[in-house]
Amino acid sequence: MASDQSWKEKYLQEIGAADDREKQWKAERNTLERMLVRTSLASEGQTPELDRLLVRVRKDLRKKKVDVEAWRELQEQIDRQVALLDEQPSSAGPAPQPVIQPQEPAPASESEPSPGDEQDLKDNTQRLRIARRVGQLLGQLLNQVSLEPAAEARARSLQQALLSSDHWEELREGLNHVAELVIAAVTRSQREFEAFLKRLDERLEVLRQHFSDQSIAQSGRLDATENLDREIREELERVGLDIEASDDLHQLKQSVSGHLESIGRAVGRFHAQETEREQVLSEQLSTMREKLAAMEAHSEQMQEQVRRERLRAMTDLLTQLPNREAWQERLSFEFNRWQRYQHPLTIGVLDIDLFKRINDSYGHKAGDRVLQLVAKELRDRLRNTDYIARYGGEEFVLLLPETLPDDAQVVMDKLRQHVSNLPFHFSGEPVTVTFSAGLVGFAPGDSEDSVFERADRALYLAKGAGRNCVRVFA
Repeated sequence: MASDQSWKEKYLQEIGAADDREKQWKAERNTLERMLVRTSLASEGQTPELDRLLVRVRKDLRKKKVDVEAWRELQEQIDRQVALLDEQPSSAGPAPQPVIQPQEPAPASESEPSPGDEQDLKDNTQRLRIARRVGQLLGQLLNQVSLEPAAEARARSLQQALLSSDHWEELREGLNHVAELVIAAVTRSQREFEAFLKRLDERLEVLRQHFSDQSIAQSGRLDATENLDREIREELERVGLDIEASDDLHQLKQSVSGHLESIGRAVGRFHAQETEREQVLSEQLSTMREKLAAMEAHSEQMQEQVRRERLRAMTDLLTQLPNREAWQERLSFEFNRWQRYQHPLTIGVLDIDLFKRINDSYGHKAGDRVLQLVAKELRDRLRNTDYIARYGGEEFVLLLPETLPDDAQVVMDKLRQHVSNLPFHFSGEPVTVTFSAGLVGFAPGDSEDSVFERADRALYLAKGAGRNCVRVFA
């Protein structure tokens, strides 16, 4: 029975490993879907037909089931629309080239850019912005999803081109390949998961066969025992009948001796069968131990891989803080604990002031650096029991257990003053970085959504008060 229980536990462990692997695959798929949605939204506004195709992409993603062949056809349609988009300026006729007359100043009307040139400049700027954003999203994809070595090298080269090239033809070709890489990543993840399930199924079949062999052996043992018992009883009955019917002691002695020999042969056969059965079972057990050791080693590897993948899926890549998914999980945990013990618990929402101005003035790399530095200060200056996560963009969220809102405001004001005094420099210029924050304490009747909404409203009060301040929602 102990052996059967052990096999059942191993079986359940393998099922659990399969569930974890499926969760990992779903996390990778969600990352790919988010990237596609953002890319399609960033690419809208070019032509109605292209917008219609992008809407179809998002609709397919919402179905949670992608037809790869249908998407290849969809990709070809998007490629054609992008090609038509590139041909639009040439189809309207070549733009007139200005002729420079050094001897005479050009008239004022000729020195001004024509509406078409200005529109072309805006279109090109918009295209470059889209390409740069897709390059950033592609970098996030490569950090979260594993590709084949050749595909990953190709993706890295593509990312570099999208982030640095100013040639639209090269950028257009790169954008066309993004969908192919996404499809390749989804297909590979699906293949890996299917291969894992196949290996798991094979190993479970070995376990099932072992259980079957054990059941057959047990059934054979019971049958052999019954046969031995029946033969002994029959021989003893014959001995009794012979004793009753016999008058000759010598003949009776021979008869009893014969029956005892028959019983001895039956016991011998039973012993030989049991010895053979035990030898077979011992060999099977030895084989199963080897297979079990291999399964345990593989299970430990899978558990460690799942643990790493889960940690990566719950971590913001830029700031190395917990991300929005991890925040929701921790918020539920702290909320349930607050409902049970009713200890003070404060939630905060923090937003970097005028962050878009930093991006527009100094570039996205400067914005990323600001996010990293602010995240580091928050992480270093809050308690180990406090919880901080990047909620999205330039917004952070905090949970302060065993803390009243007024006490939390004192802590956040000190942190706000410290951040505003940090020596940020970009392009050789000093830049002051500040943040606004809203705080609120959990109260009877609160839900996770209602308390977060109040904290968000407190943040807007801080923004409305001139920014660079902390407000508690009363």
